[in-house]
Amino acid sequence: MQLLVDTTIKDQLIPGAVLVLSTPQGDFTVSSGTTEIGVQSPPDANTHFRIASNTKTMTAAVVLQLAQEGKLELTDPVSKYVSGVPGGDSITVEQLLKMRTGLYNYTNAQQMATSLDDDPTREWTPQELLDIAFAQPANFAPDAEFEYSNTNYVLLGLIIEKVDGKPLATSFQDRLFGPLGMTNTELPAGASFTIPDPFAHGYLYGSSSIALFGEPAYTPEQIAAAKDGTLQPTDYTDVNHSFAFGAGNVISTAHDLVTWTKALVGGQVLDAEYQKLWLDSPQMEDPDKPGGLWYGYGITRQSWGSNNLIYHGGETAGYNSKMAVETTNDVTLVLWTTLTVDVDKEQQTANTLMLKVLDQIMVQSPLAVTAADLTAPPTTG
Repeated sequence: MQLLVDTTIKDQLIPGAVLVLSTPQGDFTVSSGTTEIGVQSPPDANTHFRIASNTKTMTAAVVLQLAQEGKLELTDPVSKYVSGVPGGDSITVEQLLKMRTGLYNYTNAQQMATSLDDDPTREWTPQELLDIAFAQPANFAPDAEFEYSNTNYVLLGLIIEKVDGKPLATSFQDRLFGPLGMTNTELPAGASFTIPDPFAHGYLYGSSSIALFGEPAYTPEQIAAAKDGTLQPTDYTDVNHSFAFGAGNVISTAHDLVTWTKALVGGQVLDAEYQKLWLDSPQMEDPDKPGGLWYGYGITRQSWGSNNLIYHGGETAGYNSKMAVETTNDVTLVLWTTLTVDVDKEQQTANTLMLKVLDQIMVQSPLAVTAADLTAPPTTG
């Protein structure tokens, strides 16, 4: 596993990466590279980083807790809690959770990328984010399609604040981080743009628009310059992630995310009724691809053979990460990288690494993974 991570970050020009793998055979931690370019500072499982959209699993969990406490209904219209939402009387809390509202994704707006590049420490209010989204027409009618939109989870964050009667950061701490002992996890104050020590710097070649909406593509000249070292990535560590709010503003560590992922999938966050609702919530993203990805209440599900993977990812300027549980074999995987996109193939770096790790350790079998399996040749799955 160490060789796999070392080779991958070298090939993809990733400054640093951490992988934590928890299996019935034991827990394994692999770190590689450095927390800062030009400095000998190896990261580890307690190094802080920006988890980006993995935050959505937390936002969804608190919404479900409020529902199980009878404080809201998943069928409630968003207009009951937040005013000024276009079509808000027809959009439900559940549709926000499932990314089925049609509301424009504000992070696709060029003005957002320009702000992150030119004024990275700016503090954003949730209303400012919604103003960007609502200035654009909806892309489809509620529940007609799936479209991943950060706007949905900004709204869910506001709903939590309204119903729980406290700031989103406090709800997270009181309901999730505190009870689970996640002492290195926080949703920072809106004005904050720093990360607690020890932390990893986050990098990206080119504009933040590449991380936010995948444009523009790298030129052959940029790729060649990055590979020969004459083009260095930009340090995006100090971007103020108030621009993500309930969609992606949490800071954590690999160790804490293992705790979180195990607790969420293992039924320690929700009661039995709502745990089943959560597990059964994923819906096909594309009806023409039933074997593809399914998205539910802040989770993605993908199955192959007898294997069932429940996961989420986080992509932002400077960082990429994945947290996943393969339920058939009771395998938990958390990994993060400090380069958002592979400059050569323009793919999410953590996603590429996760697939390589799964290819190394998983077998397409209903049987539990054994120690012998872990040392067997990789199987494609």
